Amino acid sequence: MKNNYSICFISFFFLFFFMMMNFIFFIYFMYNNYILFLEWEIMCINSSMIVMSILLDWMSFLFMMFVSLISSVVIYYSKSYMSSEKNLFRFIILVILFVFSMMMMIISPNIISILLGWDGLGLVSYCLVIYYQNIKSYNAGMLTVLSNRIGDVCLLICISWMMNYGSWNYIFYLDYMKNDFYMNMIMLMILISALTKSAQIPFSSWLPAAMAAPTPVSALVHSSTLVTAGVYLLIRFNNLMVDTLFFKMLLIISCLTMFMSGMAANYEYDLKKIIALSTLSQLGLMMSILSLGMPLLSFFHLLTHAMFKALLFLCAGMIIHLMCDIQDIRFMGGIGKFIPLTSLCMNISNLSLCGIPFLAGFYSKDLILEFISMSNINIYVYLLYYISTGLTMMYSFRLSFYLMINNCNMMVIFNLYEEDYIMLKSMFCLLFMTLISGSFLMWMIFNNFIYIYLSFTMKFMVIYVISLGMIMGIFISKMKINSLSMMIKLYFLSNFFSLMIYMPNLSTYGINYFSLNFGYNMMKIIDYGWMEKFTGQGMVMILKNYSKIYTFFQMNNLKIYLFSFILWLMMIFIIYLMNF
Repeated sequence: MKNNYSICFISFFFLFFFMMMNFIFFIYFMYNNYILFLEWEIMCINSSMIVMSILLDWMSFLFMMFVSLISSVVIYYSKSYMSSEKNLFRFIILVILFVFSMMMMIISPNIISILLGWDGLGLVSYCLVIYYQNIKSYNAGMLTVLSNRIGDVCLLICISWMMNYGSWNYIFYLDYMKNDFYMNMIMLMILISALTKSAQIPFSSWLPAAMAAPTPVSALVHSSTLVTAGVYLLIRFNNLMVDTLFFKMLLIISCLTMFMSGMAANYEYDLKKIIALSTLSQLGLMMSILSLGMPLLSFFHLLTHAMFKALLFLCAGMIIHLMCDIQDIRFMGGIGKFIPLTSLCMNISNLSLCGIPFLAGFYSKDLILEFISMSNINIYVYLLYYISTGLTMMYSFRLSFYLMINNCNMMVIFNLYEEDYIMLKSMFCLLFMTLISGSFLMWMIFNNFIYIYLSFTMKFMVIYVISLGMIMGIFISKMKINSLSMMIKLYFLSNFFSLMIYMPNLSTYGINYFSLNFGYNMMKIIDYGWMEKFTGQGMVMILKNYSKIYTFFQMNNLKIYLFSFILWLMMIFIIYLMNF
């Protein structure tokens, strides 16, 4: 156990030190407007070079700073959360490999090194999702890795298409190759890769399924690493795709994802899945604002979201831990009386997600919605944005109502002791960042003045929607079912939305049905039918009978040999007599 704790502390201090270094470099590069492009020649054989390219600018340093901060806090949190785990060393190594793969992707201007980090994320995430090694984990892991494999294949196709240009460093082609057919194909492949990794429609079903992983992993995956890789890739490729048909398609897909996940979260009762669907909604927001040509705003929301979403998952992990691993929010209630500090962190992260003024989420969400109000977009997209914001408020208040405002129903055998101080230190570190990161990032990233001119009604539209969402969230939490018809309607609605428009069924059973049915019929015809009688089993029976005869002869060696010798002599004697 001491070795396990020591690996936790070593990993925590290493990542925290790396975070501080990234912060210093970020300030330096941002202030001086530096971009550093490094090429490391690994090997040169007969004028064929293997070169590793690294792109260092303020964006990569800032993102690495946030990834290393969250991962260090998560590893420190795991010291207590996973304390009963026998293989804690293996778990920490997997988390470090996961973080290393993300770093590899962040600093890569080369499509091949991006693939290494991208594929590393997919494979290590599979190992982490199946970590508990049960049927549910295996199913979720397979759905996760196969969905992400589509994006890996698209990146491989990108590599083959980019062989036409003589270099895989994509940053050389972003500005002047827009109208080339090959580059359009590359854009399409990059877009599909980003959709799979960031779980947009129709690849959304793997994100709630990935909740089978341990909660510290969920905090890391759903805040700053795996799901944000697609958004970050599109931010890097933004110059190539802006004002193209691909971004218009992305706008529709991401807005629908945002709306669908917001509706699904209001019908979900699993604590971790509600937060996962919230992540999906925020990813749709990042993708949609990116598709409108505002990459810095998307990056800003990505970073602020990472802080409060990691905190939300750590609080959820603490609550699940104390509730003896029960995740259904209907069996909880009144936890604020027993674990006030965890409830404080949970409420602040929830309010930050809603966009309550002067928390981290407010600075990015309010700015995004005001830019949307200023943009020249149609009423359909505009309504989807504001409805999705209202839905975020609804499921956040519904979650708070079930966990804290609702009475303690004593339906679960809980163990609400005083909170663990190692977990609390981790949560308070992220709580501090949730409070200050919004204003800090806004001062650093948007160092030029942004003038937003809106009417009074449009300016307060965000406040109206947040207030309406809060009222609706309280209403659906207190709603009573008084009739059979209402219960049936709610049942079908909850099935439709909680199953994400039946997307998990379509993406698993819907795809596998024909192949599994064909395999079943082949098994009946071939393995259990006449084909088996005349081929497999028939041959086995013939060989078995022959082997019995040979065994009989071999087990009675001397007697059989003497008898055969006498028979042989008799046959010779008979043949001799017949000749006379």
